[in-house]
Amino acid sequence: MTLRILAVDTATENCSVALCCDNKIIARSEVAPREHTNKILPMVDEVLAEAGVGLAQLDALAFGRGPGSFTGVRIGIGIAQGLAFGADVPMIGVSTLEAMAAQSYRLHESTQVLAAIDARMGELYVGQYRRTDAGVWQCVGEERVVAPEAFTPECTEGAWTLAGTGWPAYPDLAARLSLQTVSSEVLYPQAQDMLDIAKHAYRAGETVAAELASPTYLRDKVTWKKLPGRE
Repeated sequence: MTLRILAVDTATENCSVALCCDNKIIARSEVAPREHTNKILPMVDEVLAEAGVGLAQLDALAFGRGPGSFTGVRIGIGIAQGLAFGADVPMIGVSTLEAMAAQSYRLHESTQVLAAIDARMGELYVGQYRRTDAGVWQCVGEERVVAPEAFTPECTEGAWTLAGTGWPAYPDLAARLSLQTVSSEVLYPQAQDMLDIAKHAYRAGETVAAELASPTYLRDKVTWKKLPGRE
């Protein structure tokens, strides 16, 4: 069955949209920190217009559910929910860490990926992913938020491709890990790499109504530095 799925992601500094339609992928992407609200909807309009389809003709709408920037994740899910409500289509949340694993496979045919996003505040969002023969990504252990000095991989067998902004943010981290690593240029998730993940989820019945879509923050709370006189 040919699926029409629109994917949007604003969880990191990158802003991206992708549409699979009639086995063709149409994508837009731009690294644009703090401009997601201005960029994302025009990108959506562009890919739909290029494909010649409307929102109501979609089978599902996928979105980057995080982890990532709190503001970015909220923008992405809010816009995706608005589009899904208006078109009455189900939603599929896709991990940004898993999307970077899929991107590593698309670019390098990597089947074992250690994805890490710089979470600021001296922490990382980390997920270790392995691709099955069926083309499904499985998380080894759990996605987590952790201080770099406290991070240990869940699995050390074989070679692991490094993806995400966490590695350049902490350049000494990979060297101290007890595993074989391969560097890559993958820094940010891309909406186009969420499409195959979303297809598997759709066929497995793993969709939700727009009002039930939820983000993944991993970090339960943020410690804000108080301003003088407001302690």
